[in-house]
Amino acid sequence: MPIKYDVPPRTILLCDYSKGGFKPPEMVKRRPVLAVSPRLRHRRGLLTVVPLSTTEPDRICDHHCKITINQPLPKFPATEMWVKADMIATVAFERLDLFRTDRDQYGRRKYLQPKISEADFERVQACIKAALGL
Repeated sequence: MPIKYDVPPRTILLCDYSKGGFKPPEMVKRRPVLAVSPRLRHRRGLLTVVPLSTTEPDRICDHHCKITINQPLPKFPATEMWVKADMIATVAFERLDLFRTDRDQYGRRKYLQPKISEADFERVQACIKAALGL
């Protein structure tokens, strides 16, 4: 089920790039992403994200950096991930979901909202600047 509200920057989500609109060599599959934009007034339903990969890039550039997360994500077992800031995108909430875990004692779904450290986020911001030539 897609998110309904903004999440704070540094939050890791799951993005479904396969829902029409994107074409190769753009991102076209489900992948973890990092929320990088703050909540902006008068911009409902959109969030700017950078994709994360469990695979090290063939050639590491200024728009890549490795970050560490506290616990593995469902279906993405690594605790180290690579930021792909050259693939930054503003996407609709419809594409974004929290990571689901098991259910609570009442049968309701439980969700993860992992965040990266402030230090890692500063490195991600530097990667974004490099990717955008700022």
